[in-house]
Amino acid sequence: MIEDIIHVLILAGLIVTAYLAVKLRDLLAAAVVLGVFSFLLSLEFYILQAPDVAIAEAGIGAGLTTAIFVIAVKKTARWEVEE
Repeated sequence: MIEDIIHVLILAGLIVTAYLAVKLRDLLAAAVVLGVFSFLLSLEFYILQAPDVAIAEAGIGAGLTTAIFVIAVKKTARWEVEE
């Protein structure tokens, strides 16, 4: 029962962070939200008893990819321009 609630909360968090990553105009905030998305996804993999995939997702997805996105945003314009 409690596992079902945790699954629903994590999946709701995934939906919210995915929506925020698309809608945010601040690219640095969007990169951080994508890092949170990857972290939540790694938690879901761990709960689904795939710890090797969870470690890879946490290390590569939440850690390295977020760092690369932040570095890229720092070298470009931080805010998305509306056209």
